[in-house]
Amino acid sequence: MPELHDLSAAELGQAYRTGTLSPVEVARAVIAHAERWEPQLHATWAFDAEAALAMARESETRWRKGLALSALDGVPVTIKENIATKGVALPLGTAATTLVPATEDAPPAARLREAGAVFLAKTTMPDYGMLSSGLSSFHALARNPWDLSKTPGGSSAGAGAAAAAGYGPLHLGTDIGGSIRLPAAWCGVVGFKPSHGRVPIQPPYIGRAAGPLTRTVTDAALVMAALSQPDWRDATSLPAQTLPWSEIKGAPAEHVRGLKIGLLLDAGWGLPLDPEIASAIQGAAQRFEAAGAIVEPLPAFTTREMADGIDLFWRMRSWLDISALPPQRQALVLPFIREWVAPGATFSAAQLFHGFSQIAALRDATVAACQPFDFIVSPVAPCMAFAAEWAMPTNDPQRAMEHIAFTLPFNMSGQPAVSVPCGHTTAGLPIGLQIIGRRHDDIGVLRVARAWEQLRAPLRPWPLPPA
Repeated sequence: MPELHDLSAAELGQAYRTGTLSPVEVARAVIAHAERWEPQLHATWAFDAEAALAMARESETRWRKGLALSALDGVPVTIKENIATKGVALPLGTAATTLVPATEDAPPAARLREAGAVFLAKTTMPDYGMLSSGLSSFHALARNPWDLSKTPGGSSAGAGAAAAAGYGPLHLGTDIGGSIRLPAAWCGVVGFKPSHGRVPIQPPYIGRAAGPLTRTVTDAALVMAALSQPDWRDATSLPAQTLPWSEIKGAPAEHVRGLKIGLLLDAGWGLPLDPEIASAIQGAAQRFEAAGAIVEPLPAFTTREMADGIDLFWRMRSWLDISALPPQRQALVLPFIREWVAPGATFSAAQLFHGFSQIAALRDATVAACQPFDFIVSPVAPCMAFAAEWAMPTNDPQRAMEHIAFTLPFNMSGQPAVSVPCGHTTAGLPIGLQIIGRRHDDIGVLRVARAWEQLRAPLRPWPLPPA
């Protein structure tokens, strides 16, 4: 029998229904397991075992009375610390933040609370979520459970580490350039960035999405049924829609037969693709082809100008935010971030306008390139998980975006994209496969991802806490 902390959300819901497990015993097991890992991983902040057990006791009472709120009632979750939960401050990963308790839940957290989920902890992130690592001026350095010398990725750093280490089955992250999919790939878990607007979020922003990190595609779909409920606070969210999230579990491998899939191995800019990653993605394409899909190469469609323009715009946005802080608080921001934003002081209005225009240029190029295909498969990142102490794979503020060429386009286009485990390197590090669909086809992407789980070779056992 698997350990309680290793059970999926789907398995826990069934056990609660039959009475073979209780939310309280599961919460205790997950808390104990997380406490064994935390001295090494530093995946959580505001870890509150007593509050989690109180929520679990309330859930247990509901299940006993036949009044469960949803299939997620009593299931442990973690929530990225930039998603507000009532009564808990939002450090935003930086020591420069003044800690003030949130007055209400942000939309994704509100949906999970309404569903009866048990809030275990918030998860750590780097300063302002602007790094692809767990390096933070506020939190202890987050690490990868597969190799403690490596980063879990970011900015949903703690979420990725917690999912791989077994801090329960459900973990909520955010993504504006790859911040769910990168840690999912480097930690060997499923990370789903929904279509823009599918999950209401606060505050909304161009390309920003909230979504789950889980160990299975079925669990990602299960939590999406709750997260995708409407919330008036996000004016960019999609209209309420009934989608067959529950059908993902039964999606067969044969589902891919006849699908036209584009294979993207050249992003057009950024770091060169690691040969081991390229081999794994090509192997995945061959398995899809053997299952009856039509796989064709997709040439590069994004440019250095697009990347540099968006980088400039983001630097300017962050420079304005940081410059508005008192000098003593500015000095607390991670030096890498301060060096990255510094050129914002010199940008002209013309440069800023051109940079902003590259968001639309990237969006339109991405949508046009994907149009001939039902789905796209690609690497998530061109490189393996890197040193935990580094901010980025380049560790260079002037080359901060070189690793997001495969993920950024689908934030700007608003398309759904998922990272699913694809195998491991010879050194034992996970490799992620990215599956992308047309905008609004969240169900289609998860169906193909579920089919991939059945087509791929068996994965390695989950990492265990150091003895």
